[in-house]
Amino acid sequence: NTLGSAPHITMTIGWIGFHYTFPSNSSAFFLVCCAGALLSSSSVSAFSQPAATVPRSSSSYLHQFAKTIDVVDIYTPRDVYSMEEWATQYGMKKAEGVELSSTDDWDYSLTTTTPIGAGQTILFVPSDIVLNSAAVRREYGAMLQHAEAAITKIDEVSKNPQGADRRLSLFYLMVKLLVEYERGHDSAYHPWLMSLPRQFYNGVSMTRACFRCLPPYAGWLTSNERLSYSHFARALRNDENTGFYVGLSEETIYNDDVVKWAYNVALTRYHEAWMPECTRVIGPMADMINHSSQHNCEITVDYEGNVNVVALYDLDAGSPLTISLGDPTNPTPIFAQYGFLPRDCPTIFCKAMHLEKRIQELGYDFSELLFQTETGEITPKVWDIFLYGILHKSDPTGAAQQFYMACINDDEDTKGQYHQEYFAYTLDALKTHVYSIMNDAENLTMKAQTYDLSMHPRVPVIVAHNQLVSQTFAITAALLEQMG
Repeated sequence: NTLGSAPHITMTIGWIGFHYTFPSNSSAFFLVCCAGALLSSSSVSAFSQPAATVPRSSSSYLHQFAKTIDVVDIYTPRDVYSMEEWATQYGMKKAEGVELSSTDDWDYSLTTTTPIGAGQTILFVPSDIVLNSAAVRREYGAMLQHAEAAITKIDEVSKNPQGADRRLSLFYLMVKLLVEYERGHDSAYHPWLMSLPRQFYNGVSMTRACFRCLPPYAGWLTSNERLSYSHFARALRNDENTGFYVGLSEETIYNDDVVKWAYNVALTRYHEAWMPECTRVIGPMADMINHSSQHNCEITVDYEGNVNVVALYDLDAGSPLTISLGDPTNPTPIFAQYGFLPRDCPTIFCKAMHLEKRIQELGYDFSELLFQTETGEITPKVWDIFLYGILHKSDPTGAAQQFYMACINDDEDTKGQYHQEYFAYTLDALKTHVYSIMNDAENLTMKAQTYDLSMHPRVPVIVAHNQLVSQTFAITAALLEQMG
């Protein structure tokens, strides 16, 4: 479902028998969560057979000589089928006819081989093997308080719009992944860890050279993702005792490749659940489901913390299972967070970042300011912000204020009068903007294509993004030319 490369998808080979144990300080992570602690659905799974109990260990610290996972070698095959066998052993259940599939032995997905009925539970992942941020927070408690305080302070200083409270849940998942990484073969999650990607193509993994090849909006989003990661890494290293308390070595904490890998895994594979608190969970096998703008499945978390995947409508045999990873009207945030570009996006943001202040004043959202990718059509609120920008420059206390009030009060008659009176000016402003973005996207694409792919492997997805912008804006430009 992607243009360029899709690191969201995992892959695998081979399996070797195993027996894994957990340290005692991880036991709280696997306690069944109390009712309401992390649910987004109160449904009971159709798969009600008892799952195997995940083994525990009496060890209270890491096995220092356990073999860790090589997250740097991007050519190491990802062992998806061993992960499936491991998850099945501990209670993961799939509906009959749901199988892992791949067309290239690299990118995998879950696909139906038989029809699936609407409302049917397709996949069940027991809470025992679900990673959830609330449980990690309970497991380590005060041990992370210095890092938490550092993240909160950094976010306050940088005015991060996501807010520290929601971002902390991602931090907890990252810490858990680092702990399991250090346990190596001794980690009960080892088969799942071996199924994960080593290379990512999102904003976190991009370089400054990558950012210089993106239009302003995409560059802003991707660089923010990279900045968020740097805040987490800084917080983790802020207090030398943080790593010690949770069992992490200094070698791991200061290994940027490893910390960035753990952060990327958490960022690209979590599902958010609510009530009474926000928590983020990762369900092994459920994290194999890909994105679609017209998704056919929904992930829910029940009262016991189990992850369930339910069909939203009847599915034919041969249907890939898909979920929504973001707003289908605006693919650039998906590109920035996950590192792929959806093929089926119907619209893109108009890229009017120079009018961001006016957008905020009108209370509009980027998801409302769109160009249609196939027809070039412009949503009405795009015309609003460009006209408001013109009026704000020429008559900020008169016409601009009156037009502002018309927008706020949904006074379409007054808005229509202003649009009619200033149409030629708004049209000219839109044309200037569209041709400017087109020119920038084309130049940035040519610049990216001069890069060495061995040094800049994210070039294909960057080029795919820029070409989508160029093609859509070219169609919009043709439409504007027809207007005068």
